[in-house]
Amino acid sequence: MEPTITIENVVTSTKLAEDFDLQKLMETGLEGAEYNKTKFPGLVYRIMNPKACFLIFTSGKVVCTGTKSPEKAHMAMIKLANELDSIGCKEIDLEPEIYVQNIVATANLKMNLNLNAIVIAFGMENVEYEPEVFPGLVCRLEAPKVVVLVFSTGKLVITGGKCPEDCEEGLRIIKTQFNNLGLLY
Repeated sequence: MEPTITIENVVTSTKLAEDFDLQKLMETGLEGAEYNKTKFPGLVYRIMNPKACFLIFTSGKVVCTGTKSPEKAHMAMIKLANELDSIGCKEIDLEPEIYVQNIVATANLKMNLNLNAIVIAFGMENVEYEPEVFPGLVCRLEAPKVVVLVFSTGKLVITGGKCPEDCEEGLRIIKTQFNNLGLLY
């Protein structure tokens, strides 16, 4: 059975307003919001449907994290924009341009891998392996521009994608390279 990716986290960003008064937002509108500017410069706000966490900044910028697809991230951002509008925030962009910053996905080759053998077979170009620092092999791909972390258990973490297809292609490239080196059977 072919390994498939599972999207674990999508990080998106947008600008919903020219600025926000974070203290006022916390006090008057966003129930459960957390804001302590001595610890973090943004307001943290979570919703459950879709499950998402927002980092809201005084600049009017918002980062959304924790969703499992770009579509859910988009839904979450629109939900936040509508909520901010409904509690009286001025000039909220109800149809913001939303940018995917990062997608983190996982996959499982379902076999143990000898990471030292992979480093030797690959050479050191675009591959880092320092087991005393980090237990995984770090493979940096150019196209798509993703990083694939490879663990001896056969589990992979693919990060840096801007769309799910980037992560799928990263998995395909690593699997093909390992297969061509005789590392998969």
